[in-house]
Amino acid sequence: MGRLPPLNAVKAFEVAARMGSFVLAAEELGVSAAAVSQQVKHLEDFLERKLFVRTGNRITLTDAGHAIYPQTSRALNDIAAMTTRILEGDLHSRRLVVSVPFSLAESWLAPKLSTLLESYPQLAVDIRVEDDPIDLIRHDIDIRVSYGDYHYPGVTAIHLVRDEVVPVCTPEFWSAHGNDEFDLSQIPQNLFIHTHWGASYASGPTWHDWFSLISSNHYPDPKQGVRCGLSSLSVSLARLGLGIALGHRLIARADLDAGRLISLSSVSLPLGHPYCAFIPASKVGRKDITRMMELLADQ
Repeated sequence: MGRLPPLNAVKAFEVAARMGSFVLAAEELGVSAAAVSQQVKHLEDFLERKLFVRTGNRITLTDAGHAIYPQTSRALNDIAAMTTRILEGDLHSRRLVVSVPFSLAESWLAPKLSTLLESYPQLAVDIRVEDDPIDLIRHDIDIRVSYGDYHYPGVTAIHLVRDEVVPVCTPEFWSAHGNDEFDLSQIPQNLFIHTHWGASYASGPTWHDWFSLISSNHYPDPKQGVRCGLSSLSVSLARLGLGIALGHRLIARADLDAGRLISLSSVSLPLGHPYCAFIPASKVGRKDITRMMELLADQ
């Protein structure tokens, strides 16, 4: 490799030539005008050529300055582009590992993931659908979304959203089985869809909770109608016209917006715990994780 000029001096020359002023170059570089002038003098001494004609506070390129400026500018731009590629390549070489409960994977996470990939189209993503608890370190999880803030002691819980449920069904179902007053107490018990949260959860919203909230003594019998073990499946069953479900807004939002489902009441029942995200301390600050968290928090 041939001799290289002092790179700080080259940078000072390029900015001064582009800006036409040592003062403006100094503002861009965050140094004094005297420091820019000194760096340019250093390059001139190295090249044994005058690069600027100095007239008071004005500078103009000499013939030698004009000769080297285009290549100097291209070289620095190439270095900047290489740096950007390396930094972004470091991002794209990673695989973003997001772990979520079954109920949130398709209806809630997938649209947010689509937005993330618009920003980082080369980003490799691993979506893991699994129940709590997960060994975040051993399984190399970047972000774990969980119902509740208590599953991972020692890892900071970032509250995302406290979801709520509302009675939902298809317009066709309500037309066939409903009433003008939207009185759910008149609906036969076998037409309610029940979500069974499992033995690990005591705070899952039930039809008994919802009817108690509206001060009604009509309590659909969970032994009748359809019962399933996933809140997302309850919404899907309602979408198929199999009954009325207590639909989670996060999960049912797209169907409600599109008119595939309708909300039967303005009364909603909040979940007992918020959905939270957990990020191992060693992964905090990564660009892809930060962007994903912004999307997860945007409700």
